[in-house]
Amino acid sequence: MTDGNFTGQVAIVTGAGLGIGFEIAKQIALQGGTVLLNDVNPQLATNAAEAITKLSGNCIALDGDAADVDFIQHMVDTAVKQFGKLTIAIANAGITLFGDFLNYPAKSLQSVMNLNLQGSFFLAQRAARQIIDQKSGGSILFMSSVTGHQAHKDLAAYGMTKAGLEMLAKSLVVELSEHQITVNTVAPGATLTERTMEDAAYQDTWARITPMGRAGTVQDVANAVLFLVSPQAKQITGQNIVVDGGWSAVSTSPY
Repeated sequence: MTDGNFTGQVAIVTGAGLGIGFEIAKQIALQGGTVLLNDVNPQLATNAAEAITKLSGNCIALDGDAADVDFIQHMVDTAVKQFGKLTIAIANAGITLFGDFLNYPAKSLQSVMNLNLQGSFFLAQRAARQIIDQKSGGSILFMSSVTGHQAHKDLAAYGMTKAGLEMLAKSLVVELSEHQITVNTVAPGATLTERTMEDAAYQDTWARITPMGRAGTVQDVANAVLFLVSPQAKQITGQNIVVDGGWSAVSTSPY
């Protein structure tokens, strides 16, 4: 897609070296936007930004920990310094640490909460401050998950954080709507990414139990995200879109 839907927009996308985040960053850039692409892995961030640039997209890389509050402010400052403003913040970075509830370690819980909740919360806060100062309006989006809606084996901690992000989006409607800032979430279901495809059975398993007959793609998720942060969705805020091919309507277990 190259329809210029994001011309004049400046976006931060975290966790965008691969997978869903990369596709979101790529599509915003190819539709005329400017993107600061973040990943904790320096090589992934650089490679991703270079790939988008080769496609004629305007994108720079900034590697660092998207859970760190000082680094989050650095991302916002860098976007403004490089591009003059910030209008879109997409908190895509997240971590999934499987483990049964009865034996789940405190270290794992803190890691999941720090990135999934703290990182998303403070990206929204620092981006909102900048957008308010600009008096430009803008969009914030959190990446949720179907595990924030339906219980999934060994993902109690992860699911808790994703449900929390959806409540955060609703809460921020009260605080940010007067500044013309929309806040929404997208909840992917099973999605084919570099990570999930490491499981040889993943694609077939989810195709079998998903009503639409296939696992989702990164393009499926990116399409929903781009709509919610686009000019076409300026009257949509505090909402969640589930992108799971109908799985959460039936919730057939993959186990």
